[in-house]
Amino acid sequence: MDLLGMDTLDVARWQFGITTVYHFLMVPLTIGLGILVAVMHTMWVRTGKPEWLRMTRFWGRVYLVNFVLGVATGLVQEFQFGLAWSEYSRFVGDVFGSLLAMEALLAFFLESTFLGLWIFGWGRIPKKLHLASLWAAVIGSIVSAYFIIAANSWMQHPVGVVVGEDGRPQQVDFLAVLTNNTALAAFTHAIVAALVVAGALLVGIGLYQLRKRKLAGASTTDVSGGRVDDTVWRRSVRVGGWVSLAAFVLVAVTGDWQGKLMYHQQPLKMSSAEALCETEAPAPFSVFAWAKLGSNECDDVHSYTIPGLLSFLAHGDFSSPVPGIEELQEEYAAVYGETYPDDPSFGERAGEPVDYTPVLAATYWSFRMMIGLGGVSAGVAAYALWATRRGRVPTSRIGVYGSLVAVGAPFAANAAGWVFTEIGRQPFVVYPNPDVPVDEQVWFFTAQAVSPGVTVAEVWTSLISLGLLYGALAVVELAILVRLFRRGVTTGDTTPTPPAVGSTRTDGRSDDDRSDDERADDDVLSFAY
Repeated sequence: MDLLGMDTLDVARWQFGITTVYHFLMVPLTIGLGILVAVMHTMWVRTGKPEWLRMTRFWGRVYLVNFVLGVATGLVQEFQFGLAWSEYSRFVGDVFGSLLAMEALLAFFLESTFLGLWIFGWGRIPKKLHLASLWAAVIGSIVSAYFIIAANSWMQHPVGVVVGEDGRPQQVDFLAVLTNNTALAAFTHAIVAALVVAGALLVGIGLYQLRKRKLAGASTTDVSGGRVDDTVWRRSVRVGGWVSLAAFVLVAVTGDWQGKLMYHQQPLKMSSAEALCETEAPAPFSVFAWAKLGSNECDDVHSYTIPGLLSFLAHGDFSSPVPGIEELQEEYAAVYGETYPDDPSFGERAGEPVDYTPVLAATYWSFRMMIGLGGVSAGVAAYALWATRRGRVPTSRIGVYGSLVAVGAPFAANAAGWVFTEIGRQPFVVYPNPDVPVDEQVWFFTAQAVSPGVTVAEVWTSLISLGLLYGALAVVELAILVRLFRRGVTTGDTTPTPPAVGSTRTDGRSDDDRSDDERADDDVLSFAY
């Protein structure tokens, strides 16, 4: 053990968790906002209405900023596989090699190539081809997400493999890996959750801009009258509100599907999420629990519960039994061992007792944060739709600024969902598949996954370095986004093609007569300068 009582494994887990949560804050916004921007662009091509163009250009800037930071932070994840988790990489390499190769060669190059074509293609390629390039980039992002989720889902529910002579999994059915029911459920859940994130952003920023313009007495005339009207922001709010509400319903449906799979595949994770210590029939759903959750003990847990609801969530009826933590702990110990193997690859944990119960406090509360913050997003969306009905403009500071703050709710909900998924499968990094006989199962303890040649000091150094770097990147991204949000729609968003240098504009001035800031407003890449 070392600094703060943590060994190499503990620090490596903190490092991967922190960097991945940071990266995952950008992933749902990239996917969700990309879909909405593509829809906005499609509406402009179909209708020719200027408000759709202005929405595409404004929200497209936000999408691009987030995409760039997402790529930069995502690259760190793959480096960590080789640096801090080499034993894990060796174990899963035969499965992950094909998935990550396809993600990089097919999906990433698809999205990056066509996104570049969309950025620089304004006015240079036909409208429909330009639109198709954006859809190709967005679809590439979605496909990329599927390959990553398929890889993660294989760790949750390994399929399509056999145990090789060296004890490592060998892939025998790539299609089974791609069509893993865990991956299908997780993917659909992640995509609709991404739409909640994007919808919340449109609602929060749209309401802020509407209120600011209303209080400033801004004109609602069209651009031809010299001012940008409110149509962009009102439509952003309405689109974001309806998307958020619809996506929240789908989040609940896909979450129920995912939960039922988890109760079959990882029962300890789900029982821990409910602090269900003993087997009960019917099993109640815990609304609030307290006592010794922090100590990971189940002997003094008290809960406010809803009778029978947990049985329904697990099995689809209100009477079936749900196994408790104590019973499942004994079952896992009997099958997979009461102690870690006495093997040098386990380090200081070799021969130590195995606690198959995940950290109760983290599992229990992250599950509730995911659900609760998702509900907040739905409530804000409903408020926004009500407050902007029939042309109304909300001016309430509490309502508008509350909606702006609530933009962070679905981001936090997505992060909490990831934390729940990953912490809940401990102590396994590859969870055993209960659908196959024990002697054919594949599993891998997290304790044996860390790189044997890496010291705790080295992992601490990389953790601190990455923390500082990510902190600086967060400041830069937030500064850019705040600038974009405050500036709002610019004059450059009113024309489909940035004017060439030396050209004459509708205001009678040549481009050379304007300031650098004015020319930057017309540039789709103005955030980069």
